[in-house]
Amino acid sequence: MRTASKKTLLVTAAAFLAAGLVLTHGNRASQSGRCCPSIVSMSAFAAEAAKPTGTNATAKAAVPRLVDLGADRCIPCKAMAPILKELKAEYAGRMDVEFIDVWKNPGAGKAYKIKLIPTQIFIDATGKERFRHEGFFSKKDILAKWKELGVEFKPAAKRDAKK
Repeated sequence: MRTASKKTLLVTAAAFLAAGLVLTHGNRASQSGRCCPSIVSMSAFAAEAAKPTGTNATAKAAVPRLVDLGADRCIPCKAMAPILKELKAEYAGRMDVEFIDVWKNPGAGKAYKIKLIPTQIFIDATGKERFRHEGFFSKKDILAKWKELGVEFKPAAKRDAKK
């Protein structure tokens, strides 16, 4: 009797574990409400929609770029949003900051060859990828990585400091 009870208990526990794994790690590509990190579904896409090309890209001054690929429903991606907004405002004209929602634009994930979201890609002023990070990345760590890559951003001088 004891052996049968133990076997039943083990089978039941295994069933609950399997059900939990299926619910947690099911087909995330088709469930856009799921959170990260997740493997991103890739579809055919023209690369020019994800990466700037042509006259628009060359018209801008060559500055480093930070491209963050994520989704607006992903919890770590949501945590990145205010950081990206701050970087974009604080370093305007000195660094381009771009967010691409790969659930709304799945081809961008393919163009950038990402595996999970969020992914931050550090691109130097010449257009060469220098580093990529998967997962949440703090503002302090982003700026430290740029510095490590040889690009140091000093905060812009405060306007009207006397007011």
